Amino acid sequence: MVEQTSGLSYKDAGVDMEAGDALVERIKPFAKKTMREGVLNGIGGFGALFEISKKYDNPVLVSGTDGVGTKLKLAFEWGFHDTVGIDLVAMSVNDILVQGAEPLFFLDYFACGKLDVDTAADVIKGIAYGCEQSNAALIGGETAEMPSMYPDGEYDLAGFAVGAVEKSKIITGADIKAGDVVLGLQSNGVHSNGFSLVRKILDVSKADLNQEVGGVSLKKAISAPTRIYVKPILAALQHVTIKGMAHITGGGLTENVPRVLPEGTQAVLERSKWTLPPLFQWLQQAGNVANDEMHRVFNCGIGMVLIVDAADADKTAEILREHGETVFNIGHIRELPAGEAQTIVV
Repeated sequence: MVEQTSGLSYKDAGVDMEAGDALVERIKPFAKKTMREGVLNGIGGFGALFEISKKYDNPVLVSGTDGVGTKLKLAFEWGFHDTVGIDLVAMSVNDILVQGAEPLFFLDYFACGKLDVDTAADVIKGIAYGCEQSNAALIGGETAEMPSMYPDGEYDLAGFAVGAVEKSKIITGADIKAGDVVLGLQSNGVHSNGFSLVRKILDVSKADLNQEVGGVSLKKAISAPTRIYVKPILAALQHVTIKGMAHITGGGLTENVPRVLPEGTQAVLERSKWTLPPLFQWLQQAGNVANDEMHRVFNCGIGMVLIVDAADADKTAEILREHGETVFNIGHIRELPAGEAQTIVV
């Protein structure tokens, strides 16, 4: 068994003990930074314990699990292992956030054919940094060696986040109505979805990865980690009511926003209200991608969508900007016209 820190263990009977011990020593200080109230000490190697804060009167646990998708293929090819861990955390914590949940703790699973300590340490340091950004404790994990399952230099990642929200404050979208305002929070780039199409565009276009796109190289723009929206949105929730939220992942804008809309309502997103970032302009041009497909596959520069009462829109945007977010008023809610989709981009 390989132990990282109190309550945090990376264990697998097949992991080389010397390599496992070296990995633990490398990542101990990073995992320690993520500890928060609720983590219980003195945990054995088979599980980690977390006590829900008594600040909650009637807490409901909210859980989410995800991976990084085919973005890993580019991580293997280009050698960026220090940020995919951030992606892994972001995919789960942003998902549970949309229901109003505060992330409490995170667990990860790292599987490979043969453990490379440097690569694994880079990945898990990224996971720890993502946990710091979301104030989630990294309290458990599994590192598994499975010879012949993975080619040399490749690995797989999965993550699992648990959060809590007062039962009376769960965000469901049920109160969304015509006249409400749709706010969009800027993304860092492609985030962790749409990479099958990204990789196809790169292959077909034979792009120069060092060319400049939006002030950075194309490679850096594409590999930028998923933005974590936890702290700014939780801060906003202390002062305003957010009726619904959508994390813009696989399915883009037009397939994720409907997931929080009540029947009979439609979100009308206005493309003129935000500028398509340079990376997405490049992807659309290089891949000859139609507008509808862009909106269905990519976040197009909007990583999180919030729906608020029109009277709360300005205050919500102001709080989010004070906490470092770039916010756009990107549309409104109306009654659903017969035969139309629940979300359209005009």
